Amino acid sequence: MLLSPRWISFLIAVLITAITVAFLSFVSGVTGPMLFVTGASAFISSFLLIFYIIDLLVFQEVNSIYLSLRKLKIKDFDIPRKSLIKSVNPLKKLNREISNYVSKKEEEIDTLRRMEIFRREFIADVSHDLKTPIFAAQGFIHTLLDGAIEDPEVSHKFLNKAARSLDGLEMLVKDILILTQVESGDIRMQIEKVNIVEVIREIFDQLEDKAAKREITLVLKPKAVKSVKVRADRIRITQVLSNLITNGIIYGKNGGRVTVELSQENKLVSIRVSDNGIGIAPEHLPRIFERFYRADKSRSRAVGGTGLGLAIVKHILNAHDTRIDVISKPDHGTTFSFTLPQAAEDFSS
Repeated sequence: MLLSPRWISFLIAVLITAITVAFLSFVSGVTGPMLFVTGASAFISSFLLIFYIIDLLVFQEVNSIYLSLRKLKIKDFDIPRKSLIKSVNPLKKLNREISNYVSKKEEEIDTLRRMEIFRREFIADVSHDLKTPIFAAQGFIHTLLDGAIEDPEVSHKFLNKAARSLDGLEMLVKDILILTQVESGDIRMQIEKVNIVEVIREIFDQLEDKAAKREITLVLKPKAVKSVKVRADRIRITQVLSNLITNGIIYGKNGGRVTVELSQENKLVSIRVSDNGIGIAPEHLPRIFERFYRADKSRSRAVGGTGLGLAIVKHILNAHDTRIDVISKPDHGTTFSFTLPQAAEDFSS
């Protein structure tokens, strides 16, 4: 209250009046009425002048700037008005709000810079992954047009290669569309009771040939379990497990194994997908869920895949209100784990 323009003006006016009257009291011939008139005049004139200077030229202008800044802050950062600390001193308010606003803007600029770096990397990666199958198919088709089509054996071979390149391109486009839809929320999770054991065994059947080519054994633990009910979107959780198990096969050791282990934790079902393959170096672990990020780019592109599998996994699980964790050690394998709400009390054997 003492920092309001009126009180500041009053105190300074009193001080000026007291000094003026004190000095005049030492002048000979000055009477009491003269001191009173002089003091009153000094008080009124100094009070009005100081009040005008402080209130109109300082406080009101600073308050105007502060209010404008506060509106910007509320608009930019969605901060409720009641959360803003009130203070009578506009200079303190202004200084505080400018500091807060600048710090928020700096954070925003840093975020935009990171997003710009990510955007450039994303464009470079997606351009490379789109270019490879397009150029391959283009090369095969042009070779056929240049005369190779006359040889049935060569033409059949080149058409098969062109078809595989286009299949890879289709897979990449589908994964990009799925990832974009999941990120934007266009794909709604259809949560229902799902027997996760049934889903895992179906995936094992689908990937049996791929695993057999590398002599990799697919294992479900506990072995005797037949039914574990969880609440999830069956199609999307199948996609999650298929991506994780496929990764285990691709990056596992020849003659190794990929294990899917189920366990109960309170009212949650923990699902762990492990392999005993090449593992992931510690410096790569924080980025493996980014789009197109590959820890071993040369090998990843050689064995196929779009580089979007783990990004899709992460976003699907986020849409299930859960998260995926990873533990990995080079040459000792990798374990991905996540939880889903349990839909029945016990495991059924």
